[in-house]
Order: sequence, then C-alpha cells, then structure tokens
Amino acid sequence: MDGQMIITVLGSSGQIGAYLSEYLSRKGHIVREFDVVNGMHQDMTSIPNPYLEDAIKQSDFVFFLAFDVGGSRYLKKYQHTFDFVNNNTRLMANAFGLLEKYDKPFVFASSQMSNMSYSPYGTLKRVGELYTESLGGLVVKFWNVYGIEKDHDKAHVITDFIRKGFEDGDFEMLTDGEEKRQFLYAEDCCEGLEAVMKNYDEFYANDPLHITNFDYTTIREVAIIIENEFRLIGKPVNIIPGEASDSVQLDKRNEADPFITKYWSPKTDLVTGISKVFESMKKDYD
Repeated sequence: MDGQMIITVLGSSGQIGAYLSEYLSRKGHIVREFDVVNGMHQDMTSIPNPYLEDAIKQSDFVFFLAFDVGGSRYLKKYQHTFDFVNNNTRLMANAFGLLEKYDKPFVFASSQMSNMSYSPYGTLKRVGELYTESLGGLVVKFWNVYGIEKDHDKAHVITDFIRKGFEDGDFEMLTDGEEKRQFLYAEDCCEGLEAVMKNYDEFYANDPLHITNFDYTTIREVAIIIENEFRLIGKPVNIIPGEASDSVQLDKRNEADPFITKYWSPKTDLVTGISKVFESMKKDYD
C-alpha cells in the first residue's frame, strides 16, 4: 500500500498511538485520530457510536491500538475488575463489528501476554486476535514498547522510573527486578507498523508479526541505565529493588518470532532509547 492514504488510528493518544499518528502525518498521510481523551464522542465503549462508524467508513486503513491498559502497576490493580473486562470487550465488539461491516484492511495490536490465560488482559488480547483472524486482518504482537507517556496512572516501567527519579529521588521498585522483558523504542515501533501496512497484501492473518527488539533485559538492568542518566545530570538517585517477584507476567510467554525482520528491524538500542525519553522528560521537569 503506497501513496497518501486516510488512516484512522484507534487509541491515538496512547503511548504507541500518539507516536504513530505523528509519524504517519510526517509521511504525508491524512491521519484521523480517535481516542476518548479527545471527548466522550470518541468513547469506543459507547454502542452505537456514529463518530466511530464514520471514522472507519472513511478510512483506507485502520490501526486498532485502543485498549484499556497500562503498565504492570495498573494491570495488577485493575485487570481483574468488571470495568476493565467490560471496557475492553465493548470496544472490541464495537470496532470489529464496523471493520467487518465496511471490510477495511486493519492491524490489531496484541501483546506477548496473549497466551497467558491467567491474565484477563492476556485473555482479552487473545479474543482480539480471534476477531482479527476471522476478518482477515493482521495481528501484531508488541513486547513492551516505551516512549513518552502522559498518563502517569498507566505508565510503564521506563517512564515510571524516570518520573519517580525526578519527583521522589530514591524509590523502591515494585519487584526484585529479576524479571526479563524485551523493550522497543516507540519510533522503531512506528516503522515496524508502517512496514506491515505497506506489505499488507503479502501477509496472512496467522503470520507471526512480532514487533520487538528480540533482546531480553532485566528490570534491574533498566534501573541501572536510568540511574546513570540521573548521575550524568548531577542528580544521583537510588532505584532500590523490592522483595517481591513479578506477579503480572510469569514465565509463560509467547516467544518472539523473527519473521518480521524480512521487512523491518529495530534501529534503537535500549541505552539510546532510554536516553531520548529521559531528555524529553527532563525538559518538562526543568
């Protein structure tokens, strides 16, 4: 898919959606941003929603990134609640119904947690995958994409650590930090999503489109990188490991498949990516 397109980004104010909307606009596309933070008329849990229907109907392509989700702290607190399950099932039924009605090409953003049946979040993402496969859309799986986040309640680990460093100085981590994650800088993620869109007709619904950096890092190692960023600006902080082990993402996880590297590969190493996020957040605190 080449040339200028009308692209709807569902969840356009989220961590990935905000970057992607800006990225696609710079590429010359007409981007229709859709997110509840823009107003209740863009609440995807509202059924029916004529604004959502119009956005999808007028689109050449749709990125389905919207979900009620946050980092480990948010998931631990909310994913077992009625509102969490209800919000996500409603917004999926709403959007997938309209994607089916207007037969639009689309990408659904899933997660490396989609095989974790003990997790409501993982289970709901798996439901989204089944919807997508039934409609012939494409599923992409993300492994902990990081970048600037505005909603502190839903912040993921990297931005959460940086914020706490500026606001609290020394602080204790939620876990012992021994759990391993794969991290991907948001700009690299945008390039990966663009590659999927451009090569859309070459893929099948069950192709393993895993967008990640394919490299595991412990949370403790992430903390050390962030501690060093604070030392470089003359504001040393101590990020202290907690005593608890990780209870949100246990050992069972999808394994990252390198299939996507035929079309795209990440460019930004973790130290460089964290430094970019740190410098951007530092401007806010300055």
